[in-house]
Parts: sequence; C-alpha cells; structure tokens
Amino acid sequence: MSVISKLKKEWFLVGMVVATVLAVFTPDLGKSGGVLHLDTITVFGIALVFFLHGLGLSPKAIMEGVSNWKLHLYVQGATFVAYPILWLVFGHTFLTYMPAALAFGFCYLFVLPSTISSSVAMTAIGKGNLPGAIFNASLSSIIGVFITPLLIQLFMGMEGAEMDLLDSVLSISKMLLLPMVLGQLMRPVLLEWTQKHKSVVNKLDKYVILLIVYSAFCDSIDHGIWSDFSPALLAVSALICLVVLMVMVHGIQWGARKVGFSHQDEVAAVFCGTKKTLAAGIPMAKVIFGHDPNLGMILLPIMLYHPIQIFYCAVLANKYAKVPLEAGEVK
Repeated sequence: MSVISKLKKEWFLVGMVVATVLAVFTPDLGKSGGVLHLDTITVFGIALVFFLHGLGLSPKAIMEGVSNWKLHLYVQGATFVAYPILWLVFGHTFLTYMPAALAFGFCYLFVLPSTISSSVAMTAIGKGNLPGAIFNASLSSIIGVFITPLLIQLFMGMEGAEMDLLDSVLSISKMLLLPMVLGQLMRPVLLEWTQKHKSVVNKLDKYVILLIVYSAFCDSIDHGIWSDFSPALLAVSALICLVVLMVMVHGIQWGARKVGFSHQDEVAAVFCGTKKTLAAGIPMAKVIFGHDPNLGMILLPIMLYHPIQIFYCAVLANKYAKVPLEAGEVK
C-alpha cells in the first residue's frame, strides 16, 4: 500500500514515464498530424493554461515581471551567450570525432532560442516568477529570429536566412499573449470561480505537459531518429545532450543563487535559460539549411534534447513545487 500511495502522490512523474513508453508503441496516435491531432490539441491546451494564468495574475505582478531587468539579462545571456560559448569551446572536438552534419547539429542546438510553452508551464508548476518567464520566453523567440541565423553564419560559415519577424511576433502573440490578455480582461468576472476550482486549475498545466511529452516522443520515433542512426551514435548524442542540459541547469541554478535571486526568479531563470525550442527549431532549420540531404542528422541533437529537457525539467519543476515560497534553495 505504501508503494501505491507513493505512486499516487507522484502521479505526474509516473505519467511522464507512461507517456514515454506509450509513445514507443503508438507513435501514429500522438505524432504531429496523427490520429489524436495532439499538435492541435496541445496548442489549445497551452492557450487555456495561459488564459487561466492571466486570470490569476494581478496587473501589478505583470509590471513587476517586465521591469525585472536583472532576470532578463541573466536569462538571455544564458540562451544566447553561455550556450554558444559551448560551441566555441567544444566545437572543434565535435568536428573531429563526429560526422560533420551531426557536429553542426549541436552547433544549431546551442544557438536556438528558448521554448515558450513548456518554459512558462514548468515555471508555473515550480512556483516561479510567471510574469518574468512569459516576458523572457517571448523575448527569446523574437531575438532568436535575428540571432540564430547570425550565429549559424558566424560559426558555420553559412548565409543567414531571411525570416518574417512580424509573423513570428504574431504567432507568439496568438499562442501566448492573447490568451493572457483575455484572462486579464476576464479576471474581474472569473477570478472567484477559479479560486473555487483551484485544485483542478493547478493540475491543468501538468496535464498539458504530459501531452507534450507524449507528442514529443511520438514525433521523434516517427522521424526515425531511433533507427536511422547506429545505437552507439544515438547513445553518444543523447549522453552529450543530457550532460549539456545538466551543466546548464545546475550552472544557471548556482549562478542565480550567487547573484541573490529569489526562489521565484531562480525557477524562471532555470526553465527559460536552459530550454531550446523544437517547435521553432525545425522550421528554422528547413529555411537555413534548405534541402540539405543531411538535414535529418543536423536535427538529431534538438530532437534528442527536446524530450530530455522536458522530462528532466518536469522532474525539477515537481521538486521546486514542494519548496515553500519563502525558501531560497531546493532541498
């Protein structure tokens, strides 16, 4: 009974394991455009989560998030300075011991912007600075439109691709900011209702994360990354992704505490500063690399990194959630 009780208490972590295993046997159900159309469902789920977050945030809290310049500099520095430095330090080693396309895939991974949806959702789960996370995740995606092609050109000697900034801004706004604004507008009407159903509302973002985990693994299996490459190459690539994530997560965590961040700011910094976007990464790669026959290998690192980052950061978010808000460290 104690084991069953423990599993019930950690239902979110158990759910991630189940979602991962289920994806192995049912990739056609959860893949993008698959039977369940999770790519569409998760978009609506994320919009609903952000709508509810909008209901819960006071305008004062949002303004405080926007004005937190110290957090913004820290997160954007991690995304567009610390990660690219990894390529400057280890790029030659990658090119020496890996196929060139795979090595450049890690270069591409390091220069991508942060995710939006999962960064914000996990910040919410971990009781982090949600306004600051929303601002930084959105800012990273906008900056990435310019910075990612520029760094690719700098590091790989390739010409940057032209991208539609307006379309990117509109996409971010429709996915994230519009539901938040609508939530703010409906706050006087629906806030009391959300308080009455707090137990359900607080679990909704976790349900969405589970769907994202399942969909991400279904997509990776459907793209054949587990069969198109040798087991050794996959294992080494996955290990590198895991090591990079661990170094960045705990490095950002350590740095946040050294500069005196609050618990809420630390959570936002960790989840916004370590994530790399798959949703924007694949379309950008198709534009930047064109019809390169090695595109599959170039995309391998981000395809591996994405489910690893979701899984590990979800575990960390669950750990953060158990820390009292007045505490400054994760026990």
